[in-house]
Amino acid sequence: MIRSAEEIAKMRKAGRVVAEIIEKTRAAIRPGVTTLEIDAVARSVIESRGARSNFLNYHGFPAVICTSPNDMIVHGIPGDYLVEEGDLLSVDCGAIVEGYHGDAAYTVAVGEVSAVARRLVEVTERSLWAGIDAMVPGGRLHDIGRAVQQVAESAGFSVVRKYVGHAIGTQMHEEPQVPNYWPGTPGPKLKVGNVYAVEPMVNVGTYDTTELDDGWSVVTADGSLSAHFEHTIAVTDGGPEVLTAPL
Repeated sequence: MIRSAEEIAKMRKAGRVVAEIIEKTRAAIRPGVTTLEIDAVARSVIESRGARSNFLNYHGFPAVICTSPNDMIVHGIPGDYLVEEGDLLSVDCGAIVEGYHGDAAYTVAVGEVSAVARRLVEVTERSLWAGIDAMVPGGRLHDIGRAVQQVAESAGFSVVRKYVGHAIGTQMHEEPQVPNYWPGTPGPKLKVGNVYAVEPMVNVGTYDTTELDDGWSVVTADGSLSAHFEHTIAVTDGGPEVLTAPL
């Protein structure tokens, strides 16, 4: 899908709302806060900006963000989980403005964490930016995942295979998918006007995953720590434009 300049302008507006959610939820994360309280912060941003949530009621999801602590990879449901010193907490968030979507995620270390936890967060974020750097006109879609995988695995970590990035526009999840690893083929050429959500999920141990009984929360199969970073990015003549980055 090639998005027009007008469409990307609308996605830029959605991206600014998502960037504000990132800033304000990150500032709210501290020992003693519940993940439901963090969700309330995100809700207030969406409401104040006149946007809509793309997470709330998506296939029945009951919140506007996903909150995934420690060995939880993605899709954690905000609730009474009490954030503690030493936690890693991943927050996935999104918004809709004028019918167009933005989607992003980050992982934060709460207070003092282990050396491996801090390194995991740093490497996962670096792997995202390596993938973004590959998003140039004429490049190949799967070069994004190859760049992500190289950064993560060279640090001794593993990249989740089951959950991947995606095209995004008038729907949150559009085709094609964007693997966070090299799938063995180069994939389609990247063109000006393509917009993708790139979202590496990186684990300390195995990349295998397990879904919990709530039907949403996904954890590492071996109980190891996981981190998750994501941005929505447009391919432009001047290279990648990150639509969801805080200013």
